[in-house]
Amino acid sequence: MTERLLRPQKLLRPLRTRPWPERWLTRLLGAVLAGAAYLLCLPWDPRDRAATPDTPGSITETTPVTGPGAVVLAAVLLALGVYFGRRDAPAWSLLVVAAPPVTLMYVSFRTHAEIPDAEAVAWPLTWAFFTLLISAGVLVAASVARRSVFGADRDREERERVAEGWVLRAHRGEGCG
Repeated sequence: MTERLLRPQKLLRPLRTRPWPERWLTRLLGAVLAGAAYLLCLPWDPRDRAATPDTPGSITETTPVTGPGAVVLAAVLLALGVYFGRRDAPAWSLLVVAAPPVTLMYVSFRTHAEIPDAEAVAWPLTWAFFTLLISAGVLVAASVARRSVFGADRDREERERVAEGWVLRAHRGEGCG
């Protein structure tokens, strides 16, 4: 029973050919995975307190972003981008994979109310930069996955048509059919 449910062919079929509940549940699961990856890899503390009590003016938060966390998040988002790019349209990949982390980042920035003036100008630019970076990465990964998959399908279909002989007949002016 489980081998029937977890067939790789079913997991990689285009979502447009699947029933609507499966399409939307797959997209919802992808969005939840992208959001969970952000929360696990880049944790944040909404209480806005300094890292150590002996530095009262510090803007360093209790849960700083780490290099390995950012790398793991990037790898997870790229993998999800490739998966949804293979199964769905690139625009859906962007909405499903990039929107949850970008939204959580915005909420994270907005929860820190008492920010010095210099930081109040910097966080919207930081958020915009990382929104662009995450969105571009997911969109490129989805487009490359889609092009490689559908490019291979087009090549296979062209070989089948040539093998059937109709392409050669069409070029000679005999027409198809």
